[in-house]
Amino acid sequence: MRAARTAVVEPAGDRPGALPTPAEQATAAKDRVLTSGAAIEAARAALGEITEPVSVGPYTASRQLGKRLITHLFECNLAGYRGWRWAVTMTRPPRGRTATICELELLPGEDALLAPAWVPWADRLRPGDASRSDRLPRRETDERLEPGWEATGEDGDTVALDELDLGRARVLSLEGYRRAAQRWYDGDHGPEADGVRKAHATCATCGFLVPMSGRLRSTFGVCANEWAADDGRVVSLDHGCGAHSETDLPDQGPEWPVAPARLDEAAMEPLATNGTDLRGGHSRDELTAQETAQPEPTAVGEAGAQDAAASAEPAEKTSRRSRKSIATQDAAAGSAPEQSPEEREAAEEDPEATAASRRAASARDAVADLALEHAHHDDAAHPQAAADALAALEASLPTRS
Repeated sequence: MRAARTAVVEPAGDRPGALPTPAEQATAAKDRVLTSGAAIEAARAALGEITEPVSVGPYTASRQLGKRLITHLFECNLAGYRGWRWAVTMTRPPRGRTATICELELLPGEDALLAPAWVPWADRLRPGDASRSDRLPRRETDERLEPGWEATGEDGDTVALDELDLGRARVLSLEGYRRAAQRWYDGDHGPEADGVRKAHATCATCGFLVPMSGRLRSTFGVCANEWAADDGRVVSLDHGCGAHSETDLPDQGPEWPVAPARLDEAAMEPLATNGTDLRGGHSRDELTAQETAQPEPTAVGEAGAQDAAASAEPAEKTSRRSRKSIATQDAAAGSAPEQSPEEREAAEEDPEATAASRRAASARDAVADLALEHAHHDDAAHPQAAADALAALEASLPTRS
């Protein structure tokens, strides 16, 4: 439990060391004996007897406290007493010409830092200071409470007894209801709270409002919306927020626009459901063994090296060799005998023959690409080497049986 520590600040004019008003100074100046220079120097000398002379600052003003009773104020130079003033009260007898010192004191001025006013311990607690684990003392006389009714235990009168708040020693009085309702209505959950005027509807029409029973039903309810700032709190029926169940704000949709799909799934035709069907019924190991067993053409590397050397020559020197290479390619493609329907059916039934024919077709495509590359080379550079490379590559191609 924590006690409230609210400092009670007195008005600056109520402090005894505050500067007097011009009217008060003019009134004090009428007493020429008590406000003379000799009287002021006598007051300063008297302060030197109770404190160090350096702690007494310049003279500031004088104030009349009564008839033939004047107080002179001096600034205080003591450390930690900023805003304080030395006060010397002087008086004189009627028709007297000699000032007499009555009192010396140090008084707070307008800027002096003072301790808060004393607050009794019973009045130091404020609403919100006590936690759930704290126990407050019982107050026998509480104007917010009044005697309640005792339950009789009869089943037929259960509803009526509940409405009369039976079963408790004391219940809320009309004054207690009035104070609670006014406090809730003027607080952060009433109609004047921040942001309520921006709401398009009130809590009275919200589906998340849980009505209260008893006398406060027509004014308050409990918010049950987890997205609202007032969730689990008592709110007035004319309160409102942006989490209303019937909000008029339309759905904004996603922040990122959803682009239509570019893939036409209706025109897709699946070829197979697994990799074995795509490989013609062979496993990866079988295909790897078949590819390893095929002889590798040795002239391809030599032809590649010759192509790299010939690529340094100008590209404009194309010659008849390109046409000869293309003719050689066409002759190689046309020299292969056409398959009869029976041979094609046998090849389709034999997976190994089908794979061999696919590799032969791939090799012929490689020959065609190589012929096109040689078309850009100079005939005079390596005429015989290019012809030998093509002949060696064509000889290594597998033939159809």
